[in-house]
Amino acid sequence: MSTPTPPRVVVLGGGSAGWITACLLHREWGTRGGSVTVVESPEIGIIGVGEGSTPQLKAFFDHLGIAEAEWMAACDATFKLGIRFTGWSEQAGCESYFHPFPGPVDLHTEPQFLRNCALRRRGVDVPAHPDDWFLAETLAEARKAPQPNDNFPFAPSYGYHFDAHRLGGFLREWAVARDVVHAQLRVVDVEIDVEGNVAALLCEGGERIEGDLFVDCSGFRSIIAQQKLGVRFLPFADNLFNDRAVVMPTAHRQPIKPQTDSIAMAAGWRWSIPLTSRVGNGYVYSSKYISDEEAEAELRAAIGMVDEGDARFLQMRVGRVEDSWTRNCLAVGLSQGFIEPLEATALHIVIATALDFAKAYEGGGFSAQHRETFNRRIAAKYEGIRDYIVAHYRLNQRSDAQYWRDNAANHALSDNLKAMMTAWFTHEDITQLNNQQHDGAPHYATMSWHCLFAGYGTFPPQAKMQPPPPGLAAGDPQAVRAMLAACATNFPDYAPA
Repeated sequence: MSTPTPPRVVVLGGGSAGWITACLLHREWGTRGGSVTVVESPEIGIIGVGEGSTPQLKAFFDHLGIAEAEWMAACDATFKLGIRFTGWSEQAGCESYFHPFPGPVDLHTEPQFLRNCALRRRGVDVPAHPDDWFLAETLAEARKAPQPNDNFPFAPSYGYHFDAHRLGGFLREWAVARDVVHAQLRVVDVEIDVEGNVAALLCEGGERIEGDLFVDCSGFRSIIAQQKLGVRFLPFADNLFNDRAVVMPTAHRQPIKPQTDSIAMAAGWRWSIPLTSRVGNGYVYSSKYISDEEAEAELRAAIGMVDEGDARFLQMRVGRVEDSWTRNCLAVGLSQGFIEPLEATALHIVIATALDFAKAYEGGGFSAQHRETFNRRIAAKYEGIRDYIVAHYRLNQRSDAQYWRDNAANHALSDNLKAMMTAWFTHEDITQLNNQQHDGAPHYATMSWHCLFAGYGTFPPQAKMQPPPPGLAAGDPQAVRAMLAACATNFPDYAPA
């Protein structure tokens, strides 16, 4: 029996999503007879809403064998150990908390944090703030690079900040040098055959680009999946209120910390992302609660750019398509869906989609055999990530603006999120429930859920707290802090060029 031949892949649209997908599919099939062509109009720019990532981006570059020194320098990239959330809670002592990427050292400290959270949920007055327990927070606060000296064997997990335009350009050059075809053409129509599959992209000037498999990376327009094949879009507007963003860069005013800052605003939140060449700033907000002009003024005041610099506005279509894989089309990136950039998951989903699809498609003999299973997995990933982000808003501890009060009163929650919240407040086992909901592979680790709940201070009121009884086995944050500080001495100071 002959081995099936890998497909001719045609990717519509470049940018980070298009070129990441092209690189991954070329690596899977390029040496076995498959081909990848990226059709990209030079007139269409990159939205680049987010300039942060999860550790999945590191795994992507490692998968391709691209050295950090090579791509980071080309993309103004810096390290990211996690996200600091500031102003999301009015609870005393919880004005700010750090959500770290978990690493091997945390295996020794996380159980103490979870133990203290369980006690405090029951009204025992023990320390349970997330900042006391994890190496990533210690390194970020001390402005340390996440690469230890040779004598320290435990490297933390980390992501990156990067210039989205430069990242797309770097991946394009890397892919083209390895025989991925780059066709700079404007697509005017999509040809559908008699069976309802995509046959070709029809381009300005009469050029026709045929393929076996088409990847729609055309952004929010979703030219193939939604416009031509009629794939249904499922909005998340009831769950996530934000639909707009205003962005402005600023110059560096202080040394770089390897973290993203997420700072609550009147009708949303703003990010501060340090690149080597600048700081990226953006205010994500709901147009129902604030006008574009008011949002711009609030952002300018916050970053000290009242009378200088140009602001850029972006519209966000938050939600996902019903099926990411329809007929012979795979939707990836913004054409597939978008969950606001609060946890920087956009490229995480792109990479996961491309890798999971390649496995499913080839596993079925380059057929649609595993399409339904694949679509269920990707949909579950979107839903799981959405739930965690919705929880940031639903659990907020602010009362100073209608936006925050309405989010705290929002009941458009999934059953899974309702169950997680109920479990927390009724002292149930969060770890067990998290694993049950996601078949042992949750989208966010138990540690992340605990950081969110505890970081907001969602415990019984301090007046109802009881002192710990004698002999209680509770975690000691001072001892943990001392241990983490000792670990941090094995990491160099972070001073990106």
